[in-house]
Amino acid sequence: MCGIFCYIGPRNAVRLVLEGIQKLEYRGYDSSGIALVSEGKLIFVKKMGKVAVLQAAIENQLSQQHLVAHTAVAHTRWATHGKPSDTNAHPHSDRKELCAVVHNGIIENHEAVRHLLEKRGIIFRSETDTEVISQLIGYLYKGNFLKAVQRGLALLQGAFALAVVHQNHPHEVICAAKESPLAIGIGEGEMFIASDPYAFVNHTKRAIYLHSSEIAVVTKNSVRAFNSRLLPIQKESEDLKLDVQEAIKGKYPHYMLKEIFEQPQTIQNALLSRYSEEYGTAILEGAHFSDEDLLKIQRIIILGCGTSYHAGMLGAYMLQEKARIPVEVEISSEFRYKNPIVVENTLAIAISQSGETADTLAALKELKAKGAKILGICNVQGSSIAREVDSSLFLRAGPEIGVASTKAFTSQVIILALLTLKLARMRLMGQNEGKQYIECLKRLPSQVKEVLEQADYIQSLAKKYAHYEDFFFLGRRLMYPTALEAALKLTEIAYVNAKGYPAGEMKHGPIALINESCPTLAFCADAVTYQKILSNMMEIKARGGKILAVVPEGATDIKKVADDIFWVPKTIDELSPICSTLFGQLFAYYVALERGTEIDQPRNLAKSVTVE
Repeated sequence: MCGIFCYIGPRNAVRLVLEGIQKLEYRGYDSSGIALVSEGKLIFVKKMGKVAVLQAAIENQLSQQHLVAHTAVAHTRWATHGKPSDTNAHPHSDRKELCAVVHNGIIENHEAVRHLLEKRGIIFRSETDTEVISQLIGYLYKGNFLKAVQRGLALLQGAFALAVVHQNHPHEVICAAKESPLAIGIGEGEMFIASDPYAFVNHTKRAIYLHSSEIAVVTKNSVRAFNSRLLPIQKESEDLKLDVQEAIKGKYPHYMLKEIFEQPQTIQNALLSRYSEEYGTAILEGAHFSDEDLLKIQRIIILGCGTSYHAGMLGAYMLQEKARIPVEVEISSEFRYKNPIVVENTLAIAISQSGETADTLAALKELKAKGAKILGICNVQGSSIAREVDSSLFLRAGPEIGVASTKAFTSQVIILALLTLKLARMRLMGQNEGKQYIECLKRLPSQVKEVLEQADYIQSLAKKYAHYEDFFFLGRRLMYPTALEAALKLTEIAYVNAKGYPAGEMKHGPIALINESCPTLAFCADAVTYQKILSNMMEIKARGGKILAVVPEGATDIKKVADDIFWVPKTIDELSPICSTLFGQLFAYYVALERGTEIDQPRNLAKSVTVE
């Protein structure tokens, strides 16, 4: 949550940090702000609303004052403490307005620190936890900027990243990270600091990552890093494997639509070089577990939040069915408080698009401390989860800018399908069955294209159903997580009350809500449960409910039950969620378009959930 971007160097700092936080707006867009050092003074501009509002205010103010700055910090906010407002927007300052702080994360003991400072006569201006950082640094500052920051950090509890500038030290930015991401981009005579290196990749492809409880003093020519006791530490730079073009919207009106249409390629990327047709098995490049380690696995725990949790549910079905290994799938935010029992030879799989999901990170640390081996499935190299786990499998999906995840979800499912193939071939699955499984995987990109080619028809269906405020999304077995994910997409971007249910549970209460004003979207592509969900749909039809069904090609008996039908290409059950999910994504997109809602930046949401 929240996006930090800072610049120090010879160029126009204001223009560069505005460009940077625009790229980070997916992390939060309630308010934004900038603090710049100009002619020995700190200048603040903060506005409620999106970065465009801030940009207009800055252009007005700076054009009148003719200010020039080569050092600036900027922030785009997702509100945690204090409602969105100009006052609560970052950066925050000390009482003398000598230092400015931008912050991502949560200060857990902010009330205690605030009370301590108030007893010393300091008056707070905002409702935020962030202001305690700036006020604390200002209170502790006695001429040594670095020492003041270090002493202040020692008093703070929580997970956070921050950057600080000081009027008396105009040629440096001090930044720190504690269980929250922060990257320093190394340019030629200039430096960038950001929550996500994607924000500066068009300026430099070299970066240093700050790890937990590390502090760095950044000038335009150097980065000096320290541990929490201010002992110097060596930091090696890494080459960024990011493509600027992947993050450009191009011909598409929204990032979400672009990312939906990228899925034939991203699925291909996820599969590339990860299987052997000759042996009918997967090759899990990046997963540094020996075959002996994999054979020892007796239990699997899958962790995820939101969309990643839904991918994990599908993974649990696949792994248990094909590899015959007991699997639990857990919502990270709940699991971390369970005091889990970890038996010997447990493998934990942590799934996160960003690799920064705070609850998943905390849960995997708990499992790791109890002796589990951890496999990470994420999209961002150098992310916190990628650094914390024993091995990682990367999605290779490229930057996902739309807040509602699309291509990352299908890539996560592909990685889990490959893991299933690997573990199944080592146990029960024969070589011929493995080869058939791979053939089905190889056909997926072209099958996804078939769905995308019907986008106009999906849009017509969306127009028909866009006025409904309530929806049931139903599925059984592998279609149940598929229904949950599709319902989440409609909820996120169209603000429709869409509820996903296992279809067999409808008669245990929810069917009481069925009427002409509450349609049902039924996912029917699971062959094992097809006849069962057909019966569930008849129960809904008998009560006057409208039904839109997503059905595999050839299942013509559905016509007597459903009001509207969308046909998806037929495949094995384990891979059936992919094309059905594509329908759900496009349906949600076109409903949101019809309703006129914000699609790429839906209200109250943020892309990377780095707070608990």
